[in-house]
Amino acid sequence: MDTVLIGLLGGLITGISPCILPVLPVIFLTAGAQSARIGESPEVIPAPRSRPYFVIAGLVVSFTAVTLVGSIVLGFFSLPQDAIRWAGVAVLVAIGVGMLFPRVEQLLERPFQWLPRRKVNEKGNGFGMGLALGAVFVPCAGPVLAAIIVAGSTGSIGVGTITLTVSFAIGVALPLLAFALAGRGLTERLRAFRKRERGIRITAAIALLALAVGLAFNVPQAIQRLIPDYTAGLQQDLATSDSAKRALDLGGLVTDENRELDQCTNGATELESCGTAPSIRGIDGWLNTPGGEAVDLTELRGQVVLIDFWAYSCINCQRSIPHVVAWDRAYRDAGLQVIGVHSPEYPFEKNAQNVADAARGFGIEYPVALDNSLSTWTNYRNRYWPAHYLIDAQGIVRHISFGEGNYEATERMIRELLQDANPGTKLPASTDTKDTTPEVGSTTRETFLGYAKDVNFAGPGAYGAGERRFSLPSAQPEDTFALKGEWNIQSQFATPTAPAGSATISLSYRATEVRVVVAGEGQLKVRDDSGARTVEVSGTPRSYSLLGSGSPTAGLLELEVPAGVEVYSFTFG
Repeated sequence: MDTVLIGLLGGLITGISPCILPVLPVIFLTAGAQSARIGESPEVIPAPRSRPYFVIAGLVVSFTAVTLVGSIVLGFFSLPQDAIRWAGVAVLVAIGVGMLFPRVEQLLERPFQWLPRRKVNEKGNGFGMGLALGAVFVPCAGPVLAAIIVAGSTGSIGVGTITLTVSFAIGVALPLLAFALAGRGLTERLRAFRKRERGIRITAAIALLALAVGLAFNVPQAIQRLIPDYTAGLQQDLATSDSAKRALDLGGLVTDENRELDQCTNGATELESCGTAPSIRGIDGWLNTPGGEAVDLTELRGQVVLIDFWAYSCINCQRSIPHVVAWDRAYRDAGLQVIGVHSPEYPFEKNAQNVADAARGFGIEYPVALDNSLSTWTNYRNRYWPAHYLIDAQGIVRHISFGEGNYEATERMIRELLQDANPGTKLPASTDTKDTTPEVGSTTRETFLGYAKDVNFAGPGAYGAGERRFSLPSAQPEDTFALKGEWNIQSQFATPTAPAGSATISLSYRATEVRVVVAGEGQLKVRDDSGARTVEVSGTPRSYSLLGSGSPTAGLLELEVPAGVEVYSFTFG
């Protein structure tokens, strides 16, 4: 029941959020518009009273199926992850054309004519259009949807996942159904609307085609960025409620193996008891172990274990890893076993050689598990890079710390557990690695250039997939990026399509350090207030330093990118 209620509540909050706005006109108009009467009779007949319900039912069915198993199905057939979205856009275009030309709509609706209708002469129940809307429907990612997406993408689908997904979809659908019924009610009750049904159909068709074109060019995302998320507080309250913590794992469903992790407080300064450590599972390979052998936590009883979840291009992890490396070197002989679990954020981070090169560069000598399928990430219900789980000699999780910071307290608890495991052991002096964690909000947020994660593009125009020519805005806002020249925007990166010297990135930043994740062969030219310099790029994706002032600064940085170089993201320290 908790799962159902949390799913419904999360859906209702999402259903009134800004990300719903682009689909509201379509649902409002199309719920009351049906095929024109074909025949000699000039009589105008409103859409069937059941049409709004079928439109929303189709949306719920499609959204649920796509969210839960869409990624798995596409992976099985080796199809691009956006194939369903583009298919949905194409169907919306076809339906829009069908609403302009009734005989086309009849052909589209024919496969669903077996569904019940009140009268035999009522054409088009709207279920097909609902299916298409559900395939392209992308609501804001709150805690409930985040749990569903991770469960679906990792294949961790059970009764709880399905229950949560269906209840969430129904929660989202209720506000949408209200708009659909309102649209149907107007066309049914107001004589002026009934006399102009054909005009309403044409308006609805135009709205539908506009939505399809807007989705193709990611216009809804641009609109959503302009509107403050007035539901953010509600989502946060939901995520932190006791009921939500019981019903959600925020990264995979709660199991008996990981249920007691809730007893740990993030960043606590004293040891706690949070149940037996979940197993490390679903690993694609191991680094820094003899012959690549797997590490089993049960075989480490008697030792203190620190598990560090990280991803090599994550700047937060890059600032955290020196502390973990220092702890490994200082306390390894005293009984500490550090295990790095590399859970990739980018597809290129799944490459074992890339991870090995990064680990070598960071000075990591402890075992590293390649968690490419996020199986261990899910088993620990983790949701942060980096994240530290401290386990005592009996295999009990005693401390959890998400994100950067809290290093002094973590090290103090490592020392305490080592003393408990081996009383009388002489420990070395505490490490003195400098904590370079920036204050919250003091730096520009991580900036992605792939269209799948773009959040702070400055324009002009929309940011979307494909090739196009960009120009710089007349005035660039703080903490944004802009492009100039000819670029090809892919889901994970952007790359120039013109000769060297004609493609640049303008980056407005606040940070003491600016880094860029790039791949390929070439030379980046960096220009800012301090002058010009070059950065040599070679090989697979990795992080390069562009600026390291040592003190907080704000400014505008220009990066000239040659053809053949892929730019993934900017990170800030």
